[in-house]
Amino acid sequence: MATKIFVNLPVKDLSVSRAFFTSLGFTFNPQFSDDKAACMIIGENIFSMLITEAFFKTFTQKPICDATQSTEALIAIDVESREKVDEMVKKAVAAGGTIYKEPQDHGWMYYHSFADPDGHQWELMYMDESALPQQPADLESHEA
Repeated sequence: MATKIFVNLPVKDLSVSRAFFTSLGFTFNPQFSDDKAACMIIGENIFSMLITEAFFKTFTQKPICDATQSTEALIAIDVESREKVDEMVKKAVAAGGTIYKEPQDHGWMYYHSFADPDGHQWELMYMDESALPQQPADLESHEA
């Protein structure tokens, strides 16, 4: 069973990415950071390795996705309140990020989204599981 998760993301300018995420309140583990990569701490056992594109290319034989043109992943993070969701999105925009989807309020779950300077899509959410509907969601409306 996995004990930690590391989401590896290619970045064009590591210093820009570090400054962006620092402005949102994230910190970095210096043991796993250098001039080619920075280990951003998301949670106790959740990290994102921000890796320069040149170094990232040494880990894969596939071309790197241009996240400003294509969606590679949606990175969702649960935070402690609705206010924290809005606060972090506001900080992201002030630091050079962009909003790619308006906030969504489902009563028990609230989320808002931003793209970082490299175009990676981040979704911040607050979930009140005590208010979770008792009936399963209507999945048929989401089928292709």
